[in-house]
Amino acid sequence: MYKERSLMQKVNLFLKGLAMGGANKVPGVSGGMVAFVMGFYEELIFTFQRINGKAFKLLFSGRFKSFAQYTNIQFLIFVMLGSMFSYFSVSLILDYFLKNYELYVWAWFFGMIIGSIYYISKDFGDWKLKNVLALIIGASVGLAISFMTPAKENDNLWFVFLCGIIGVSGMTLPGLSGSFILILLGNYVLLLVDSVNVFGNVITQLFSGNFDVLKDVVKVRYLKIIGVFTLGSAFGLVSISHVLGYVLKRWHQIVTALIIGFITGSLGIVWPWKNTIYKIENGVHLLDKKGNKIVENYQRYIPDFSLQETWIAVGFIVFGILLILGIDYYGRKRK
Repeated sequence: MYKERSLMQKVNLFLKGLAMGGANKVPGVSGGMVAFVMGFYEELIFTFQRINGKAFKLLFSGRFKSFAQYTNIQFLIFVMLGSMFSYFSVSLILDYFLKNYELYVWAWFFGMIIGSIYYISKDFGDWKLKNVLALIIGASVGLAISFMTPAKENDNLWFVFLCGIIGVSGMTLPGLSGSFILILLGNYVLLLVDSVNVFGNVITQLFSGNFDVLKDVVKVRYLKIIGVFTLGSAFGLVSISHVLGYVLKRWHQIVTALIIGFITGSLGIVWPWKNTIYKIENGVHLLDKKGNKIVENYQRYIPDFSLQETWIAVGFIVFGILLILGIDYYGRKRK
């Protein structure tokens, strides 16, 4: 699996990680789906699978070159660097557009998911009964998740650790949005908005020489939360990847059919004209387009979109589809 990468290949991996990390933070969109569409999903899974007892044995015995080759370390470093960097850059841009142009963002993602379904299924071919059943099961689960109601926030550290395991599933399971699962668990704002923002602020303060920030009880609480969440995410990445690596080797077609179904079923989560809009603003009272007060983090109301906005949204759906088809065309042309 290990291979030396050129500078351009390393930059390409970083950009792929950037896209995957940004997608992981958006409710309804899966970073794993980005990896699947961009063609590095299986390498991602099998690389995480190499973080095992043998890898630690090589590391602790000082065989660093063997460790790097065994764990495909170059691939892992650049993809994860891109993914982490996106939380403090690309994801902030996405947050801005979700807040100000929500309809168009969801329309764009909706189009990309439709294009992704075509991309994944176009060469599948073998639609035996077992694969069709897997497709139906995947679609049913994805659809059921899209209709679930969010829970209340819970900052218990054991629960936060569990959220880390579950939340990272979006990076390893195409179609399953880890961010949307965190919304359902009630902890999206706590873990991917508040804690990330506080962590970024603390790092900035430390670099500027202000170490008193570590005496702030509130900030320390958020640092503990994001630390435990990160540990849970790391544990989830490795453990889920081992399971996925096993099933991908033995039941590749069934798993692929399940993924296609799951992505199809999850379309309801990112339907641009949905009646359920998730407003994530730390509990601050917001107003919808009709001037009605939204008194909680998550509130149902009927969006009021003009005909012009609707046609622009349709344009973004088409753009999303064409973007995926363009990536597919580019990938085939390079082969």
